[in-house]
Amino acid sequence: MSSSSGSWNSTKAWIVHGIVAGVAVAAAIGARAYLGPTRKFRSRVVGIIPARFASSRFQGKPLVQILGKPMIQRTWERAKLASTLDHVVVATDDEKIRECCRSFGADVIMTSESCRNGTERCSEAIEKLEKKYDIVVNIQGDEPLIEPEIIDGIVKALQAAPDAVFSTAVTSLKLEDAMDPNRVKCVVNNSGYAIYFSRGLIPFNKSGKANPQFPYLLHLGIQSYDTKFLKIYPELQPTPLQLEEDLEQLKVLENGYKMKVIKVDHEAHGVDTPEDVEKIESLMCERNLS
Repeated sequence: MSSSSGSWNSTKAWIVHGIVAGVAVAAAIGARAYLGPTRKFRSRVVGIIPARFASSRFQGKPLVQILGKPMIQRTWERAKLASTLDHVVVATDDEKIRECCRSFGADVIMTSESCRNGTERCSEAIEKLEKKYDIVVNIQGDEPLIEPEIIDGIVKALQAAPDAVFSTAVTSLKLEDAMDPNRVKCVVNNSGYAIYFSRGLIPFNKSGKANPQFPYLLHLGIQSYDTKFLKIYPELQPTPLQLEEDLEQLKVLENGYKMKVIKVDHEAHGVDTPEDVEKIESLMCERNLS
């Protein structure tokens, strides 16, 4: 396991809290109209790991070796442990990634090079899957230590909030990451819905410094979507805040859609640069993870 039993219990407690908050809005009339006839709500779930070889910060990142396995394989293995996922696939535009994924048994969907972000890649992939799904979970390929419980948590949160089309997770932000633009921050309202995401520190006080006493939130890259919404997402025009922050989830908020957020106890270990690989490997060795 990648954390202590106390951490797991804390994670589960936060997830339950988020789901219960979502139930409070479960009777939203507009959402029911949007989602169509009543049936078991959003029950069919697929996890998609979007992966591209070209990256401005880290070329070939999905294939980088982490203690003897490609990072994309480690992410796929973690995702397969989530109990809410009926299927897990990799969506890529690169032949090298496809061959790598097939070598360890993953299903692969080839997508176009024109996809501008992971959400658009998921949207294209879902159209190519033979089976139909109600929820798509976008699992970041650069989070090789993602907790399966977090995947299950955001799925259950979206199932419990029919007025939301999107769900995601946050965790506590470390003070040393407060000014790091690679660490995306989030603010949430009292009902557990996202207000805003930023690469800058939010909220930002008049002293111009991070407040050690304030519970800042760090956005974890994993997110899930209602499939009907995901199909129209690429048709939405890019929005000013999305373009300025370079954060795809802002297009969702700017167009007036609701996003459910759960808080979890998770130490984020994303791989953004080549230097992060050594950090991940050291952590895995410390925790005796193979």
